[in-house]
Amino acid sequence: MYATFRSIGAYVPEEIRTNQWFIDRMDTTDEWITKRTGIKQRRIASKDENTSDLGTKAAQVAIDRAGLENKDIDLIVCATISPDYMCMPSTACLISEKLGIKDVMALDISAACTGFIYALSVAKAFIESGMKKNVLIIGAEKLSNIVDYSDRTTCMLFGDGAGAAVISHTNNKDEAIVDINCSADGSQKDLLLTPGIQSGEATFMQMKGNETFKVAVRTLTSDVKMIMEKNNYKNEDIDLFVPHQANYRIIKAVGDALKFEDEQKVLTVDKYGNTSSASIPMAINDCYENGRLTNGKTMLLDAFGGGLTWGSAIVKFNGYYL
Repeated sequence: MYATFRSIGAYVPEEIRTNQWFIDRMDTTDEWITKRTGIKQRRIASKDENTSDLGTKAAQVAIDRAGLENKDIDLIVCATISPDYMCMPSTACLISEKLGIKDVMALDISAACTGFIYALSVAKAFIESGMKKNVLIIGAEKLSNIVDYSDRTTCMLFGDGAGAAVISHTNNKDEAIVDINCSADGSQKDLLLTPGIQSGEATFMQMKGNETFKVAVRTLTSDVKMIMEKNNYKNEDIDLFVPHQANYRIIKAVGDALKFEDEQKVLTVDKYGNTSSASIPMAINDCYENGRLTNGKTMLLDAFGGGLTWGSAIVKFNGYYL
């Protein structure tokens, strides 16, 4: 029994917040934002759109594209750092209700920007153990709820959105997810965090930008090299390099260090900003919808987030064509 990446889906809110929105409210310029982040715009959810709403819409697309019915899903895993409720119920439970899926295990993962790869790892383990057959994994974020729009160092970076995938069982090893590596280091928790309950402070994201940049580039680069060497993969074996869309400088630094060609790199940070756990599935979905991702192609996923957490995966796509 193997796990295979069967489908991808995404949803982005209607509101497009361009750099001009920030220029009108603080001392900044489009040139400054673009040079430092590569971001031109980001999507912002409406007041009556919750994280579970975004995740539900992305999930339904993924289920439909997998050629399945909602009742075929036997596990739901949602990665998010901006849940509808502070502690409970989980966003995965809310999504299961909205999809009409009952009596199925549903749980959230909090691994920040690495969340989707963590969820992918959980899905792979459940399927290969024989416990589940069709796992729905979701990365969904309404980061506008936890962004301090008076904090010039962070507020321009983040957007809202959701991506989802169905991971299914297969007996064909050629269709299998090749490998996933996930790890964490809690000793560096202060680089990127959301205070809140423990400190009594407002629940807004805080980040030490320069330190985070250095650690992210070093960690992402070494993690990719490790998983590639472990599985005897070379750069030419990778069709699409899909990094977490944190900001353009990190993506470029990692891509250059790994010597991937431009046609292999996937870049969506310019139009969505950083959407944390949703960024990788949203980027994969863009590739699928514009024809870059088709059956049999191999993706290399790579992410780094608060915790600190990081992870990478080598994944073959075995879905249906549009």
